[in-house]
Amino acid sequence: MVSIGVYARMMKHAEAALACLSVDPAVMLMVVGILMFFITFCGCVGSLRENICLLQTFCVCLTVIFMLQLVAGVLGFVFADKARNKVTEMINKAIIHYREDIDLQNLIDFGQKEFGCCGGVTFTDWSQNMYFDCKQSNPSRERCSVPFSCCIMPPDKVVINTMCGQGMQELEYTEAVKFIHANGCIDKLVDWIHSNLFLLGGIALGLAIPQLVGILLSQILINQIKDQIELQNYNVKHRSDPWR
Repeated sequence: MVSIGVYARMMKHAEAALACLSVDPAVMLMVVGILMFFITFCGCVGSLRENICLLQTFCVCLTVIFMLQLVAGVLGFVFADKARNKVTEMINKAIIHYREDIDLQNLIDFGQKEFGCCGGVTFTDWSQNMYFDCKQSNPSRERCSVPFSCCIMPPDKVVINTMCGQGMQELEYTEAVKFIHANGCIDKLVDWIHSNLFLLGGIALGLAIPQLVGILLSQILINQIKDQIELQNYNVKHRSDPWR
């Protein structure tokens, strides 16, 4: 994970990603990778060497991460409207920088094809992009168009027509829905979350259980080590000298 982050930071231009996100994904990968290495190092070496300091560090780190995940989940539920607005803002920024990064472009196309949507709130959001802008002064051949990933593709279509979204923003919604997915990705994403709550809950539980088990086992091991140390100290203190 660290090496992937280093590669992405050195080889890729992060301007488009930074414009859409608050944190550079490459830096985030490096930080998460280093943090995972540190935590697993403390847990493995601490248990092998029976080092209480490392085990306590491992336990505290897992507890902090678990609490941060719990707080993030609660805040996301309580402030759902603010979270929705933040996601909308991120998608709009991604639309603006659609042509500036091939990875960002592929990610947006994948999301729109997967969810059957177009734009953030509606398909006309693509006017925010300089290439798809509907202004008469726009010299782009893609003026007033939408990306091909917005188009409704027949299941038997082998060759993709990348210009299928030509001029779609000039159509009314009732006409556009015949050719493209005119609904925005925000509503589609919310609907997907609502319809997959059990799946998301299972994923959250699957992430939480190993952390709780790690916290519990580390505390049990710490207590066992302390008991052994106390027993050894007691034996040394009360050991009788057979030559006396």
